[in-house]
Amino acid sequence: MILLRSLIFNAAFFAWTGALLVVSLPLLLGARTPMHRLTIMWARGVARLLRAIGGVRIEVRGRRLSGPMLVAAKHQSALDTIVFFLVADDPAYVMKKELASIPLYGRCARHQGMLFVDRDAGAAALKRLVADARTACAAGRQIVIFPQGTRTASFAPAADAPYQPGIAALAQALAMPTTPVALNSGLFWGRRSFLKRPGTIVIEILPDIPAGLKRTEFMRRLEDEIEGATARLEAEAEAQTGRGD
Repeated sequence: MILLRSLIFNAAFFAWTGALLVVSLPLLLGARTPMHRLTIMWARGVARLLRAIGGVRIEVRGRRLSGPMLVAAKHQSALDTIVFFLVADDPAYVMKKELASIPLYGRCARHQGMLFVDRDAGAAALKRLVADARTACAAGRQIVIFPQGTRTASFAPAADAPYQPGIAALAQALAMPTTPVALNSGLFWGRRSFLKRPGTIVIEILPDIPAGLKRTEFMRRLEDEIEGATARLEAEAEAQTGRGD
């Protein structure tokens, strides 16, 4: 049953995504706002398909993300690159530069003002990211960054994908609190997994980490809070479903 439901969901997901990409073509010639609204509609559609076909609910715990802010989130699933359009007013994702080269998707992402980073450019890339992030914050947007830099498997220790110091440099340069976000999405929409398993994906918005901390203390608190809350959400889901990954 899971295989069949996953097959139907994936077909519906790509059909829905493809249709909205076609609709987005004329929007590339105009202002950013219509494209942003279309993306919210796309994200809501994905959430409805997940629930109706895959039996996967999305639950958000904590406040809505609004106003200029820096958000550091756990990353377990492709869904994480979608879900912040549902929980934040106007997210600006930090993305690797390679994604900008994907036909049409890259154009849409650039049109929406996503923040692209060249991981091979070192200090120059960080300088550019800080400048772009300041511009986005000035527009009242929420900067969403995955501090481990890649998707991680459920129940995987942080040592498998260490937290990168770029988040500390960004937080220091912006001189603003950082909002950690924990989640358990990988249990239901796994990394590079075709299967979508029924259950409840929880996105938990944690208390802010204040600005002004020393880098070592900031990184320790960020990792401890995200990893601790993520482990709790994974254990909670495992207890409810009787399954862990």
